Amino acid sequence: MTVRFIAGAVCPKCGTMDTLKAGYEHEGAIMVRECVDCGYVDRISQTHQSVDEIKTRVTPPPPKPEVEATPVKILDPTSPAKDDSQ
Repeated sequence: MTVRFIAGAVCPKCGTMDTLKAGYEHEGAIMVRECVDCGYVDRISQTHQSVDEIKTRVTPPPPKPEVEATPVKILDPTSPAKDDSQ
């Protein structure tokens, strides 16, 4: 397992900065974070993602569905009315 320190990260348990290291277990399926000061360990599954992306002002809008074009018939109000009932 390759372990790297996370610069600027704060431990959620003891609150110290720059003491968290992170790595992957089980061929990248689980990310492990560990604090070198207090021993806090957190495991996050990389295979199951159940959280939706938070909508922000920079989130692209969802694609719009394709709509078929419908021709429009423009009527001239000054022309005499045509009687199609014959």
